[in-house]
Amino acid sequence: MNNQSGRWTTVVASFALAFVAAACTPAVQKKEAAVFFPPSPALPRIQYLTYFTGVKDIEEQSSFNKFVVGEKENRQLNKPYGIAIHDGKIYVCDVNETVVVFDLKEKTYSFLKGAVGPGMLQQPVNISITADGTKYVSDPVRGQVVAFDRNDAFIKAYGAPGGWRPVDAVAFEDRLYVADMGHGVVTIFNRESGEMVGSIGDKGEPSSRLDRPNNLAFDKEGNLYVTDLGRFQVVRFDRDGHFELAYGRLGDNLGHFARPKGIALDRDGLLYAVDASFNNVQIFNDKARLVMFFGAEPGKPGGLVLPAKVAIDYDNLSYFEKYLQPGFKAQYLILVTSQFGDRRVNVYAYGREQGKRYPTDEELMKEIEERRAKERAAATQAAPAQPSAPAQEAPKANEAKEAPKAH
Repeated sequence: MNNQSGRWTTVVASFALAFVAAACTPAVQKKEAAVFFPPSPALPRIQYLTYFTGVKDIEEQSSFNKFVVGEKENRQLNKPYGIAIHDGKIYVCDVNETVVVFDLKEKTYSFLKGAVGPGMLQQPVNISITADGTKYVSDPVRGQVVAFDRNDAFIKAYGAPGGWRPVDAVAFEDRLYVADMGHGVVTIFNRESGEMVGSIGDKGEPSSRLDRPNNLAFDKEGNLYVTDLGRFQVVRFDRDGHFELAYGRLGDNLGHFARPKGIALDRDGLLYAVDASFNNVQIFNDKARLVMFFGAEPGKPGGLVLPAKVAIDYDNLSYFEKYLQPGFKAQYLILVTSQFGDRRVNVYAYGREQGKRYPTDEELMKEIEERRAKERAAATQAAPAQPSAPAQEAPKANEAKEAPKAH
């Protein structure tokens, strides 16, 4: 009898220990296969790291908790657009719901707590965050830009509802710049008072006028970059609002745009521009020359499905170091939202493979030009012979072959 009791005690104790061990075991971290852009044998510039779509991608739940309280509901992003990261938290605008917060420190999935009452959001499209943690959420249905503090509490709203369509807002110094797609202009507010103090893109020559601005970004010099869906370009203005340069044009080849959306700049002036039609992100130098692009086949690691926004971050790399391939030294994070598919928030890292010499920008551009020259020469040689032109007409030169299609 005592032996039987002892055996049952041992079984129960072992069972309890197993549950305790399970309760203390963190969720298995998902690790994607290493994917680089450009692909081998080219030197890698960007590594795809991981993704976030819902609760299961951030929150840890032990086997014991699942046994006791059941598995958590897998809340997921529905249709994400804008994205920003600050102090270990990824903020994502879900246009069909609210702003979702992936907390990398606490490993939680939640909603922006200030988005209630006077801070209620109807269709959050874009979000930007200043260095002090102030958040600006553009809501075209509410018809305002709504500001929240570093603790995610409501501060104030900019603009009068009903008179415009704010789709992005970015602060620079004491001003808030807002893309008004309804009027084809960037409206400027005083951040403190909320008073409108100016506009950009509604005056001057036709080349400097905006049509349907939908995304904004600043470089470190204070130049303003505007994605213009109507012009199929990204337009750069100087600090005084004067037109400087346009990136890309309508087309389906590399360096062109079909559905340009989110943009971001790194500290060296590289411009990242999302194109929803190409399912990729193109990268341009400060002379508006394409240097590379990334985005794998939709559904695969590194792939994008109707991408919307890109964000660059230098401060939160530590949360993703475990995903880096040995020997790849990351410089900053790149976050890109996909509006559809299983991978809604995609995380990449820009960097270099240690011990390898990378070409300078000048060398890289020379290499690209040489490659294009060879392609043009090959196209000319492959072209069928043309009949001789009449003596009074000069023969027409063969047109240069465009770069390969981006999708």
